[in-house]
Amino acid sequence: MEIVQNMKLLAELIQCGSPIFTWCYNERGSLLGSNCPDEAFLSGVFELFGCKEQMLAYGALHDTPLMLGTALGVLWAAAFEKEAGQLKRAWVIGPVFYQDVSMRAIEHGLRYYSRLETSVSWAMNLKKILAKVPVVQNTILHRYTLMVHYCLTGEHLSVSDIINDSNSAALPQVSNAPQLPAHDRHKVWMAEQGLLQMVRTGDLNYKQALSHSMSLSAGVPVHSDEALRQSKVSVIVFTSLVCRAAIEGGLSPEEAYALGDSYIQAAESAQTLDNLNPLSHMMYDDFIRRVHKCRTNPKLSRPVQQCVDYIEMNLDRKIRASDLALVVGYSEYYLTQKFKAEMGICINDYIKFAKIERAKILLKSTDQTVQEIAAHLCFSTRNYFSRVFLDVTGQTPMQYREG
Repeated sequence: MEIVQNMKLLAELIQCGSPIFTWCYNERGSLLGSNCPDEAFLSGVFELFGCKEQMLAYGALHDTPLMLGTALGVLWAAAFEKEAGQLKRAWVIGPVFYQDVSMRAIEHGLRYYSRLETSVSWAMNLKKILAKVPVVQNTILHRYTLMVHYCLTGEHLSVSDIINDSNSAALPQVSNAPQLPAHDRHKVWMAEQGLLQMVRTGDLNYKQALSHSMSLSAGVPVHSDEALRQSKVSVIVFTSLVCRAAIEGGLSPEEAYALGDSYIQAAESAQTLDNLNPLSHMMYDDFIRRVHKCRTNPKLSRPVQQCVDYIEMNLDRKIRASDLALVVGYSEYYLTQKFKAEMGICINDYIKFAKIERAKILLKSTDQTVQEIAAHLCFSTRNYFSRVFLDVTGQTPMQYREG
């Protein structure tokens, strides 16, 4: 009962910001209730377009939230309540549009569902009801979804977790929203540079930067009446940027362009937002892993390469040589000697240099304070972080940020 009460309160809070409705289904797909005045009709739409079936199939296997879209540009988000590992209830918020959509675009989307046996009066009623559906930025819908998931599970997730685990949230999304102020545009540019730098370095620990970027921008602001067309343009632009960054990171132009072309063709071939939405994250992860692989030093032994990978993936933790020794199964003394012989640098210095490289990305791509970056990278104090940064780069953190 506590979860139900929490969800009722959350539903009221969400409606304070936008007229977004909340729905609850049991594990068999029966609607238990909603706060939507058009409940009967919209629940039928949710089922007719295949969203309910997709939600139940996913929720039976996974715990993380799921974004559900249609060719009309309508979105729902679902989060799951489990009991003893089994699906108990699915909680849905929506429907919403993530951009203004014209009636012509809705009619175009309906043609995709021409195989469905619907009457002219049903289509007219759908258009009438969709005219009342709110436009909500994709980033805001993601935040509401994370709040619902937290109410159901007590677990904190990030936006990138929804994308990575559900494979159905779009990155980047497209919006017809007004242009951002210059200051916010600069933040978006900084975040974009951070994402591309991670591609250049093959940095597998990219989730934080990815989530931060998504919280700042809804994507490329292309003006079009068709939601699917807008999203395709956004995916293609993002793919082109990542492709070039991968080449700068050492991936051969032949491999990079061939890979980029395959993702662009997949985007062009997508018939619905559900088909299109996973591509950006898959593409970004694919390029980063390929750059990481080509930058891996073939002369390193497997244990030392394991240490290097572990350090890169755990820069937000305090890393000791003893921790690495446990990872590879060597004594600490033997590992430190082997690491220095192969890398030409001791483990502790390599950890410092790796943390400073991450700090450089954070300084250029986020507005986090020096204190926050020092704490995030597990430096004991800001002064110690600044001293190490100066030793490695010849500049203070603030000089580097402003340079």
